[in-house]
Amino acid sequence: MKSQRGQALVETALILPILLILLFGITDLGRVFHAYLTLDHAGREAARVAAVGAEDGKINEKIELATSSLNQGKLKKDIDPKSKESRTSGIEVTITLTYSIDLLTPLISTMIGPIKLENKTVMRVE
Repeated sequence: MKSQRGQALVETALILPILLILLFGITDLGRVFHAYLTLDHAGREAARVAAVGAEDGKINEKIELATSSLNQGKLKKDIDPKSKESRTSGIEVTITLTYSIDLLTPLISTMIGPIKLENKTVMRVE
């Protein structure tokens, strides 16, 4: 019978890349889910502040505080209607937050590219 000393090394070399891709994929999924929940929370907080009649500066400040764990350079904010004067009682204010997240897994990131997350929250102005 021949020696089988290198069998474990070959099996490890075949399985290790699959396990690493799976591990990094789970990490990427967690990062995307965290960013999604953060955008959802920030949208709700900002829409509530806008619904009670706050200035745009206060709304943007609330968004920045709620999304402090995200890269602010990749975050796009849109408040509709644009000015406080046009947000009268009874109309709806819409806060739209868009964030692009880059994946860490090399093989998956080249196939999929960055993931664009968008959150839209609508509240009636009081």
